[in-house]
Amino acid sequence: MARRGNSVFGIDLGKHVFKGVLLQKKGDERFVLTSYASHEVPAEINTPEELAQQLKLLFKELGGSAKGCAIAVSDPDSLLRIIEQPDTPIDLLRNALRLNGLAVLNQECKDFVLDCAPVSAESTNGHATNGAENDSAELAQNGVQKTKYLVGGMLRPAVKKISEACSKTRVSADILQLAPICSFNAFEFAYPAIFAKDAFLLLDMGHLQSTVLIGSKKELVLVRSIDYGGKALTQALTADGALDANAAQLMIQEGDQGMAEICRSSLARLATEVRNSIGFFEGQHEQSIHRIFVSGGLARTETILQTLSDELGLPCEIWDPLETCEVALPPAKRQALPKEFVSLNVACGAAFEYLRN
Repeated sequence: MARRGNSVFGIDLGKHVFKGVLLQKKGDERFVLTSYASHEVPAEINTPEELAQQLKLLFKELGGSAKGCAIAVSDPDSLLRIIEQPDTPIDLLRNALRLNGLAVLNQECKDFVLDCAPVSAESTNGHATNGAENDSAELAQNGVQKTKYLVGGMLRPAVKKISEACSKTRVSADILQLAPICSFNAFEFAYPAIFAKDAFLLLDMGHLQSTVLIGSKKELVLVRSIDYGGKALTQALTADGALDANAAQLMIQEGDQGMAEICRSSLARLATEVRNSIGFFEGQHEQSIHRIFVSGGLARTETILQTLSDELGLPCEIWDPLETCEVALPPAKRQALPKEFVSLNVACGAAFEYLRN
């Protein structure tokens, strides 16, 4: 494999907004943010040409240049699963998934481009692990050691469209990942102590769906997609378009009681699913979730965070994927960053994955 460069575009292909960051690596531990951008996209992008046009607009706003490009995809049709298997070489497991996905995943996988990796951070980051210390390795009842693997996949037409669009922008995608994994990677870089020592829950609220990721001591333990996002909340607040979306947002920010109640009623569905995820995790592990780290565009609104906190009985707080990064931005972008970083977790995670490997 060719040596990777020390600068990268991290791109998050969301369903409503494309986000991007430009990161540079200086030395072994220094990461510097030199640009970021977001660009609202049409609801339907059907061809590589249309996708390429939207990418060009994002790259234009990002400016600068980079040695590499890492792309993350938010796609409700993607596949993301944690499985247990006897300790298996990754290449063999990939072939087993491709040729006999029904037996391994209880799902036919021929239409997906798949990849897999051990779920422990130390394994996935390429470091040697000691089986006696690795929580992802367990002894089955028959004495056969089993390992937890993370399996991710995207539909082949989607991968092909992204590949063709990148060729039209003359930017090669060195990494193509699923958005939830990038969010998990970004949290590892931003909060290494919590990542290594505690149990934590990441709630990423997207446009069409939200994702719950629960980790424990460097290991991804649970991943769930919830069919609720910014679109559903907007429909509730605007009565399916009867009220202007910007007006509804302003009323929420000003503390309108009627809007706050609609917001609470709508978010209750999301809160129930998050609560169920916490209950499942705590029932399987001797650990508790004490707070929730929230990301995504909805997390910019204090009323939404407070409502979720009230519904769940746990503090819900935004987290900064750039916590351990240096910032070298023009004044205007630097000033706007405190409002924007909450949506940059996926793009940052994709960039970090490129730079650390």
